[in-house]
Amino acid sequence: MDAAWLKARGIDPKSIHDYVARGWIERVVRGVYRRPPPNGPQMVDKLPWQMVLLSLQHLKGCNVHLGGESALDLFGHVHYLRLAGTRRVHLYGDTPSWLKRLPTTEQIVSHRLGLFGSDPAGVDDTDPLEHESGWTTNVWRWPIRASCPERAILEAIDELPGNASFEELDRVFEGLAGLRPERLMTLLEACCSIKVRRLFFVFADRHEHSWRNHLESERINFGSGPRALVPGGKFHPTYRVSLPKFLLPNKPTVASVDD
Repeated sequence: MDAAWLKARGIDPKSIHDYVARGWIERVVRGVYRRPPPNGPQMVDKLPWQMVLLSLQHLKGCNVHLGGESALDLFGHVHYLRLAGTRRVHLYGDTPSWLKRLPTTEQIVSHRLGLFGSDPAGVDDTDPLEHESGWTTNVWRWPIRASCPERAILEAIDELPGNASFEELDRVFEGLAGLRPERLMTLLEACCSIKVRRLFFVFADRHEHSWRNHLESERINFGSGPRALVPGGKFHPTYRVSLPKFLLPNKPTVASVDD
């Protein structure tokens, strides 16, 4: 909770100072506080990212959700990726400026809601205890609002090429056999990015999951003209976007987004 949240509940700055002195609340960083742990006040080290996100969603009422690669991890689709280095937690929506100052167990990356505008399609309340993911245990048993896998993969694709790996997302896509085509169509039509639409179908055509046959690609706006994403990459013959060579189809195609 922050000072503004406390003030809105009738707790003035002097009272906040007194509460800290009495050990009723702890100062995390300037202007941000938490309830002390059950075993009493202690020096704040690293805050679990789940505590931070649940506070934003349930206490401050922020329009923010877990998305992209992090939501895919929540559903068990990327547990074998990013085994080294600091794990990143991707949050989408309105986050307070003090979020980046918090000492958290993982690096929190904030994103705007531009990919789908204000459309909340595919964002659901999810109980992380229902899913197998070693880093998402929720001891508070509150629901986390997160992107469904269909929305999360589009959010992850939006990070290409600079903030995500084509190779990693290709391995993720290999395991997405259970996506729901009706929800995919809703999200693809709501998606504001031509790049994301084209790249999604590059991966979908490559892996040939059964749900691909139920997607009506003729309803999707792919834009016009080639898109250069990867310096020195090769253009996909159908979707006219430059890619690493391994993503190009092995068999010839008969149509392209420019036809």
